[in-house]
Amino acid sequence: MNFYVMTLFPEMVLQGVNTSITGRGIKAGAISVEAFHIRDYTLDKHGKTEDAPYGGGVGLVMQAQPIWDCYQAVLKRIEENHCASEQTPGDQSDAPEDNDGSSQEQMAVCGRAPGKPRVLYMSPQGRVFDQQFAEELAKEEDLVMLCGHYEGVDERVLELMDAEEVSIGDYVLTGGELPAMVMIDCISRLVPGVLGKIESAEVETFTDHLIEYPQYSRPEVFMDKRVPEVLLSGHHANVDKWRREQSIERTLRKRPDLLETAVLTLSKKELKFLDELKLRVAMEEQEEDADEEEELIPGAPDGI
Repeated sequence: MNFYVMTLFPEMVLQGVNTSITGRGIKAGAISVEAFHIRDYTLDKHGKTEDAPYGGGVGLVMQAQPIWDCYQAVLKRIEENHCASEQTPGDQSDAPEDNDGSSQEQMAVCGRAPGKPRVLYMSPQGRVFDQQFAEELAKEEDLVMLCGHYEGVDERVLELMDAEEVSIGDYVLTGGELPAMVMIDCISRLVPGVLGKIESAEVETFTDHLIEYPQYSRPEVFMDKRVPEVLLSGHHANVDKWRREQSIERTLRKRPDLLETAVLTLSKKELKFLDELKLRVAMEEQEEDADEEEELIPGAPDGI
């Protein structure tokens, strides 16, 4: 999978993604990340990529021309990469041209655009990025990401690129580089060959719309807290059952909003467990409310 990031701070992106798991994925050839410096494509002699907004107002707006020309360079690179991946030893680059011009035909096929890539614009106004969206994007071969700055980007270039606005949360950052890196990290984990074991990505928070079960490691006892006995039993079926129930309970307590979809993945036994759990949680909440009400009632005076 290939990521192409259009940014004013390419070194920030590359330094971030070339570490840890994404860095190993890049070295292994499972993913590639290229950063294109938008400022390299401006026609302004002073290197400007931004200007005041039409209609007045505070701040600056990133101009359409540098972004559009940068995008054209990205499209060219995608063509080159597709062409290189399709070539085989002794193909059109070395073969003599046949009388029927087959070598020229091969070159034409190689140089043809592989189809319009999906373009994502990092924006707080866009669709919220979540695990399901990541799974959708992980099926793409090429993803182009535009990192905005200042007050935003000239709307016309977004329309020309047919860019999708994507947000990592309801807050505003100084630029789109961090959201792009967050998305690359999340999506890359779903690309075969990036993680050491594919099951590492299959059983995690938000898989089946459930929160992941709690994890424990050595020692068995830490600060008088013991590892749950079931995890020490060696009984894999019981461990799996405990973990599944813990995921359901954590989801109910921490992210009940996920249950509306999660229930579709639960078995009959798990649905029964969820119903019993809801009753227990409701009773706990009633007890807590009662305790709070008692604390609010002033104590009776001494001697009465």
